[in-house]
Order: sequence, then structure tokens, then C-alpha cells
Amino acid sequence: MEKSTIIGVGLGLVAVLLGMTLKGAPISALINPAAFVIIIVGTAASLFIGFPISELKKFPKLIKMIFVVQKMLPREEVIALFMEWASITRREGLLALESKVDEIEDLFLRNGMRMIIDGNDQDLVRDVLLEDIAATEERHRAGALIFSQAGMYAPTLGVLGAVIGLIAALADMSDMEKLAHAIGAAFVATLIGIFTGYVLWHPIANKLKRLSKREVELRLMMVEGLLSIQSGVSTVAINQKLSVFLTPTERRKLSQKGAEAVEQKA
Repeated sequence: MEKSTIIGVGLGLVAVLLGMTLKGAPISALINPAAFVIIIVGTAASLFIGFPISELKKFPKLIKMIFVVQKMLPREEVIALFMEWASITRREGLLALESKVDEIEDLFLRNGMRMIIDGNDQDLVRDVLLEDIAATEERHRAGALIFSQAGMYAPTLGVLGAVIGLIAALADMSDMEKLAHAIGAAFVATLIGIFTGYVLWHPIANKLKRLSKREVELRLMMVEGLLSIQSGVSTVAINQKLSVFLTPTERRKLSQKGAEAVEQKA
């Protein structure tokens, strides 16, 4: 479970409910079916108009992605794998890695490994893998765009809901107390629109973009590693080349592990 998503949604709800309580606004005012219909159904309608059904079908999967921790190989582990493979290649040749292919769980890495073992030209391997990454990045961009657009529509629909509520409230001004309650209820739609837009949809879009960026960086790292193995570079060189994808903290940890491994061998 992705804890940051749960914490974020929880804090957003607490902020609104606690804020209303401190301001003396009744929480029961949020029980406004009309406002929810206008915002939720209206946002859904806008998405159906703006996106093809083939992309909207991915909506549940995209929601799941932000609540479930994505399984990606740690970058330090990727470097260790490539160093091991580079060592095997220099000792026994590239074909010796064929026995390792079925052990690779990552489909992108497995396909890339098969390409270099099959003896494909290095430029071809690079082009195919980079095109795969570009296609993946485009799919991720389209998914994030659904939520960023929803975040843009929802607050505007909140204003629409408030206008509809005011029209209904001002239709009968004979009872001022009833009118005051009706005006207050009208602005609930604005609250829901802003909350869903800026606390849910836009942050979800941002998280999907961040997840995509992490995956793309990892795959670019794999491409460099595969091409380095195909070129027959040393384990030291491949370590230095792939370490540029790590943060300074990750590099220090990797260096410490390497030093510990050397001490143990000694």
C-alpha cells in the first residue's frame, strides 16, 4: 500500500472537516446529493467528451497505481546485476548470459538482453529500446492527463453548482432563514469542486507523472547497461557509467557496500 496517498487523502479530509468545525460550519452541510451529482457526474461527462473510451478504460488501473507501491528494481540492484553480467561476459562471452535470461523478471530488461544475445546491431538495440520507452512514456502521459483535466473541470463545475443552487435559493425569498440555508448549501458544490480538483485529481496526476519519470529513468539506465555489456566494457566502467543515475546518497551507499565486499574477500 502506498502510504503517502493514504496520508494525503486523510490529511485533506481532516483539513476540510476540522476547518469547518473551527469556523462553526455544520459538517452535515456536506450531505448535499445535488452538489455531488453536479461535480462527480459533470466531471465524468467532461472526461467522456474529452477522451476516447480506450483511454478511460484505464481509469481504475490508474487509481490502483497510486494506492499500490509499484514494484521496480532498486537502481543499486540493477547496477549489481549489470556488473555481474559484465564479469561473465568478459570471462565466457556474451552467449554465456543466455542462461540468465529466464531469471529476469522485468520484461523490458529481458527483451533487451535477448536482443543483445541474438547479436543485433547496437544501434538497432538502442533504437528499439528507446522507442519502447517513448511509447510507454506517452501512455503514462495520457493517463496523467485524464486526472489533470479532471482537476481543471471540477472547480469550474463547482462554480456551476453554486450558480444552480443560488438560482434555486433566490426563486423563493419569502422565508429569509430558509433562503440563508439554501445559499449556504449552494456553495457546498464549490467546496466539493475545489476539493476534488486540487486535493485529489491534480495531485493524482502529479503522482502518476512522478511514477512515470522513475520508470523511464530506470529503463534508460537499463539501456545503457545493456549497450555497455554488448560493448564488452569492464565491471568498473559499467559501475561508473550507471552510477550517474543514482543520487549522491545512493552512490555513497553503493560505495560502502563495495568496500565491505572487498574487505570480506580479503
